[in-house]
Amino acid sequence: MKKKGGNNHSFLTLQVTCYTLHIYSMSKDYYKILEVEKSASKDDIKKAFRKLAHKYHPDKTGGSSDKFKEVNEAYGVLSDDNKREQYDTYGSAFQGAGSQGDPFAGGQGFGGFDFSGFTNQGQGQGQGFQDFDLGDIFGDFFGGGGRREERARGRDISIDLEIPFNESIFGTERNVLLNKTGVCAHCKGLGGEPGTTMDTCPTCNGKGKVRETKRSFLGSFTAVRVCSECKGAGKVPKEKCKTCNGAGVIKKQEEIKIQVPPGIDDGEMIRMSGRGEAIAGGLAGDLYVKMHVKRHPVFRKDGANLVSEVPLKLSTALLGGEYVLEALDGKVTINIPAGIAHGEILRVKGRGVPQENGRRGDIFLNISITYPKKLSKDARKLIEDLKKEGI
Repeated sequence: MKKKGGNNHSFLTLQVTCYTLHIYSMSKDYYKILEVEKSASKDDIKKAFRKLAHKYHPDKTGGSSDKFKEVNEAYGVLSDDNKREQYDTYGSAFQGAGSQGDPFAGGQGFGGFDFSGFTNQGQGQGQGFQDFDLGDIFGDFFGGGGRREERARGRDISIDLEIPFNESIFGTERNVLLNKTGVCAHCKGLGGEPGTTMDTCPTCNGKGKVRETKRSFLGSFTAVRVCSECKGAGKVPKEKCKTCNGAGVIKKQEEIKIQVPPGIDDGEMIRMSGRGEAIAGGLAGDLYVKMHVKRHPVFRKDGANLVSEVPLKLSTALLGGEYVLEALDGKVTINIPAGIAHGEILRVKGRGVPQENGRRGDIFLNISITYPKKLSKDARKLIEDLKKEGI
């Protein structure tokens, strides 16, 4: 890697700089990932996320963990007004730096690369830079310029919940009992008996991380991992918790309260962050609740509105009258105009699905006129008289 008449450090710096610019030129289209337009509302984005999260969930047949993570990443940006504004301005590269969204901000150069780890060992034998810490450099870059480490994450949980049609319209609250790995209540996840002292971890000497170096034909590569003994805390309890044996987590039953929002559709997914499986020293997974809405004998949901069929007798259609509708939240008296035709639609304002802005959708009534299959002699005579009148 030695360049004639030049400096080895300068040459290698140029190589990595070019690679950095290439990476920042790539940008994910979060709108395309969620299958929505750039003008989509927050409600549209939420619905698209629920649909795709259910489709790609790793526990489902045909699911994809890569697609699932991609959908989560896109929703995390587009559902947040500030992040979405930065993304619309800078693209996905805005995540690579400070609050201003500039990937080269902060005076750290290209992604905060630290070239202090380069050495000139083996110069003259064509083996320079053997102590090149490749893991640290690319870890810095993909971490967004800082030395952030991705914390371990617990497993996600997916469950199904069935509710009546009325509760899907107005929202409801349900408690479910799950058997899952959760934080130990006795030690509060610390892994030690309450009141015990915390000693420096002998495995990592209190650093919380263990550095491992391997040599290859390319040189020495150093990797840093979280200490498995202290789970990155740098401290271990002098006396382990007797309930969880120092693990900090334990398999147990946990009651979880699920808030079902008004207007949820059949098949939609509710995501509850941090309510999945817990993991020692890391973040808990998420809980995904797939909703199943029972059919209603009278109504069906159409966006923010409710739709129903109203059968009318021929006499009522001709002469008009009143029709009492059993709405989801009480009776409604409908005035039927005289001479209404089959297939006409009547609208009842403000008795539909509740919205986030405090308003409600409407009820639309499809009129259908029912005709008698048999007529009595008197009824037939009356109809014949109407016929003579040209009716």
